[in-house]
Parts: sequence; structure tokens; C-alpha cells
Amino acid sequence: MYTDIVINATPYENRIAVVERGNLLEFHIERPSEKGLVGNIYQGRIVRVLPGMQAAFVDIGLERTGFLYVDDIDISVSQLSQPETSFAPEEGHIPSHPAIEDLVKEGQSILVQIAKEPIGSKGARLTCHITLPCRNLVFMPLTDHIGISRKIEDEDVREQLRRKIGQLRPEGTGFIVRTVAENVTAAEIEADMEFLLLLWDDIQSKAKTHQAAPRLIYKDLDLALRAVRDLFTEEVNELVVDSKSMHEQLLDFVVTFAPKLKNRIVYYDSEIPIFDAYGIEVNIARALDKKVWLRSGGYLIIETTEALTVVDVNTGRYVGKNNLNKTIFTTNMEAVKEIAYQLRLRNIGGIIIIDFIDMEKEHDREELYNAFQEAMRKDKNRVNILKVSEFGLVQMTRKRSSESLSQ
Repeated sequence: MYTDIVINATPYENRIAVVERGNLLEFHIERPSEKGLVGNIYQGRIVRVLPGMQAAFVDIGLERTGFLYVDDIDISVSQLSQPETSFAPEEGHIPSHPAIEDLVKEGQSILVQIAKEPIGSKGARLTCHITLPCRNLVFMPLTDHIGISRKIEDEDVREQLRRKIGQLRPEGTGFIVRTVAENVTAAEIEADMEFLLLLWDDIQSKAKTHQAAPRLIYKDLDLALRAVRDLFTEEVNELVVDSKSMHEQLLDFVVTFAPKLKNRIVYYDSEIPIFDAYGIEVNIARALDKKVWLRSGGYLIIETTEALTVVDVNTGRYVGKNNLNKTIFTTNMEAVKEIAYQLRLRNIGGIIIIDFIDMEKEHDREELYNAFQEAMRKDKNRVNILKVSEFGLVQMTRKRSSESLSQ
């Protein structure tokens, strides 16, 4: 697949576009005044415990306190700074889900990671289940688990990778093998693992010092370097950047983590703005429109409220030939691909309701559902899609970790 990553770097903002055959697939933006926070690790301080919500507010030094659910608390981390507040169950009784008031106390220091950025009036979503990503692996120091990317489909390769990780990892830790690791050597995986283990040792050492919370313990890479780490794979034709200093920075980074891709990083030097040259500005403007036309003449209406996003499918100018059911089915099937594309491009998350045009036949509804699931497979965010209802509605969720394009 002919894919490019285009980076427009300026002193006031960095913009990154993933372009496939001239179509804008993903768009990310980061400004120095509001750097991305997901992945950062903090020594936080519990400021309020809410037994009725089974959650706690945590001061991590940002404008708003973060929100920590009981399921996101790891007992070993809650004990890390203040073992005297550790959970001690009654003798002979070990509950499977301890209450939050038994795990944390107000004033307690706790190690947390931002899982979801502050959005609107909501503070950051926090977790104690730390994850540290690298080029080929994601390290989960507090989880005993070996995972393999679903996109690695060859069962023999999956089993080899699982066995390799099992031999190398420290007992009780977890690793997820990323898609890019499908064809890498054992030495490359071992190097990633060693780097991540040293990084975790450093994070633990900083957390155990007696400096007052809240404070930043670990800061994840900036947007451009994350794009190289997470998006720049063998399938990418070129990574083009219009800043000389950024170009040199990316080259240094790639030499360390993916030297085979070094020659695919290109410096763009032209008077024509890079996003205009690649037709990206037009695509961004189009992605902010409420109305999206389909090739057949049908169209989508995409509207977002505070609670959810609604997508309405309409036949529009498409009148078909001589069969109403076929006209409706054709419009819905075309809408499936466009909706999957728009959700990814606009970075729409949370609850999404899609109002397809009503179809009478159960077989057509089943085929539409299967097609939509297939269209969403390319999405890196976790999605959950329910069956098409008799009213033609599809209810789904898409994991939201940062603001949407319109926000």
C-alpha cells in the first residue's frame, strides 16, 4: 500500500498526516503550549476518595485533578510510596475486588499514568497499570502476560514470538509484541526489552525518592517521535518533513530504533507549503464538514454532542434503477467504508450511533454488520460494535484517548 507520513513542523505547532494513495487517513496536531499527555507517568497525590463512585481524584500537577477508577489501581503501585496504607484483608477473606477505600487514602502518594487526556471539563483518566511502548514491544511491568498483535496472522510466527518473549522476560512481567516485530531478529527484540527494563528501573528509582508529590516522573516522546515509533513501518513509502532540525532529530532517532528505514526520511525544501503540495489542507477542511457526500450521490450527516456522536445515512441524489431494496443496500454498503474512514480521520471516540437506512431483510442487515466490522479492522483504537437493529441502528464505542479533530 502506497503510504506517506507528512510532517509540518513549526515553532508553534507540529502537524502530522498519514496519507494513503492521496487520501488523508490520520491527522495529529501538537502545540508546545498543550503537549500530549497520554503515556506520561506522575507521582500523584490522592486528594479525594469517592466510595460511592469507587474512584478517586488524584492531583498530578495539572490544572484539573485526574480520575482514577478502582479497576485501574494496582495494589503493588498503591503501596509503592506509602506501604503503611497498603490493603490488608481480614484473615481468611481475600476479596476479588477490594473497595477503593481499602486501597488508597487521602494524602497518599501513588504512581499513575495518563490513559486519556483531559477533554472539555473532564480531567485526565489515570491508571496504575503502567505500559511502556518501544519500537517492537510494549512493556507491562505489573502484568504477567504475553500478547501478540492481532495483525500478525501467521500462527507459526505468533508461536515463535510468544516462545521468544517467554524465554527473555523477567517472571511476572508482561510484553505485547507489536505488528512491526513480525520479521525482526531476536537481537532486536532483546535490545528493546533491555531498554524497557532499564527504563522501568529508572522510573521506580525516581518514584522512591522522597520528593513531594505531585511531580512528573516520566514524559513520553513528543508527537513527531511517537509517529516514527508507532506509524513508520516497512509499509510506509516515505516520511517527509519540512524542518531541517526536525529532519536531523528524526534521523538520529531512526538510526537507533529502525536503521533500515533511514533512507525513507526525506527533507522537504520548497516554497510551496508541504500540506498544500500533498493536498492535505483541503482534506482537513473537508473533514470538519458536517455533511459528507458518497460517490453514489448519497451522503452522511455527522453530528457530535457532549454524550455521543450520531451518523445519519441518506440516499440523497442516488435513486438507483428499479429496485428500492437494492438502492438502500447499495447506499448503506458504500456508507460503511466511508464511516470507518471518517471515524479514524476525525478521531471520534466514545458512544457512536449510526442510523443506516432501514433494510427489511435480515440477510442484508447481517451482511452490512460483517462489512462494517471488516472496515473497522484497520482502526488502531479499540472498537465494540453491536448488531444492526430492526430500525437500522448500529450502536458502537470507539476508545477515546485524545481530543477529536474538531475539538
